[in-house]
Amino acid sequence: MEQSRRPFAGLLSFRKRALFFLAILGPGIITSVVDNDSTGIAGYSIAGARFGYGLLWALLLSAIALAVIQEMAGRMGAVTGKGLADLIREQFGVRVTMVAMVALLVANATTVVAEFAGVAAAAEILHVSRYIAVPVAALVVWFLVVWGSYRRVERILLAGSAIFLVYIVAGFVVHPDWHEVIRSSIVPSFHFSAGYLAVFIGLIGTTITPWMQFYQQATVVDKGIEANDYAYEQVDIWVGALVLYIAAFFIIVVTGATLYVHQIPIDSAADAAKALQPLAGRFAEYLFAIGLLNASLMAAAVLPLSTSYALSEAFGWERGVNRGFREAPVFLGLYTGLIVFGALMALWPGAPLFILLWLPNVVGGILLPVILVLMLKLVNDRRLMGKWSNGPFRNAVAGSTAGAVVILTGIFLVVTVLSLFR
Repeated sequence: MEQSRRPFAGLLSFRKRALFFLAILGPGIITSVVDNDSTGIAGYSIAGARFGYGLLWALLLSAIALAVIQEMAGRMGAVTGKGLADLIREQFGVRVTMVAMVALLVANATTVVAEFAGVAAAAEILHVSRYIAVPVAALVVWFLVVWGSYRRVERILLAGSAIFLVYIVAGFVVHPDWHEVIRSSIVPSFHFSAGYLAVFIGLIGTTITPWMQFYQQATVVDKGIEANDYAYEQVDIWVGALVLYIAAFFIIVVTGATLYVHQIPIDSAADAAKALQPLAGRFAEYLFAIGLLNASLMAAAVLPLSTSYALSEAFGWERGVNRGFREAPVFLGLYTGLIVFGALMALWPGAPLFILLWLPNVVGGILLPVILVLMLKLVNDRRLMGKWSNGPFRNAVAGSTAGAVVILTGIFLVVTVLSLFR
């Protein structure tokens, strides 16, 4: 009798593991998917429009680097039960924390403006006035977090992640040269022209951004994931990086197969959607616009949330999606303020949108290497991490990733500053 039950033991064990993984699923996928926001879509669209499939290999490397960095953040959250800003304050002091938080606030606040500008642009392509779409979007994302529970917010964001499938559909609609796509994905090509260098570094920068590490670690803590369960969250992070890569891959494929072939210049995701219509049909244009609208809505909810988490952790304020205004007034007040600021600036005629959309790249470019160095110090502190600290292999991968990002960020800032004086 005992032997007859044994064949089912593995099945039951697998089922339990699968259900447990589904319960933990969320922080990694949401963080990575939201990174494909309006600025991300713009960066990938410009890469495809200007250089065709030539930067697909760089996208693959940046997705691998992203998985390494986000894994460290998730592991620290599960082991310590604390957010990244909290650990930075405890280990490096108030001054370092203050500088990092001010930079993060500036970068995220201006990026929130970009997200609502993305909502406005996508809505108008879909024949809805921005003066209707932006206020409605602001109310929806505010209500989602302020009056929702963590579980409800997570489920809605995970459902929204599925809409990124429209880019895969659009990729097959435009009939790219798949042989060339595959070759460009694995064979590096590089040249040192200023234009190529700016787009190359911009692609890396839009894939790995500072807010992601803070949000990843904060949501792992908020969800109550512990070290013993971390293997499941690790899979969640890797799946998230893969989902980001697939969406970005097809954005480059779509714009490379159409805009690059016809040499149509673009400066934004909205430009890309509009330019697709005469080349690939209105269906492709609408697919791109729907993807942009979804990405902008998700990021408009998550970016203010990541900022509220980080600042609340840094200064010891009550925080959490499950808390109300009475329990966490600063946390939810920051969230509300960032949404109001972003929506108003996106609707304000004559607002300096160029500066607001350019600023997060510069501030984020300065902040990211600092955050990566601090993370490496934290994750290698055995008093803090114990057996979960980085081993030699992880240090080699993470250290080389951080070093590459530092170098690329430095080049990016030089190129950006020089471009202002042309």
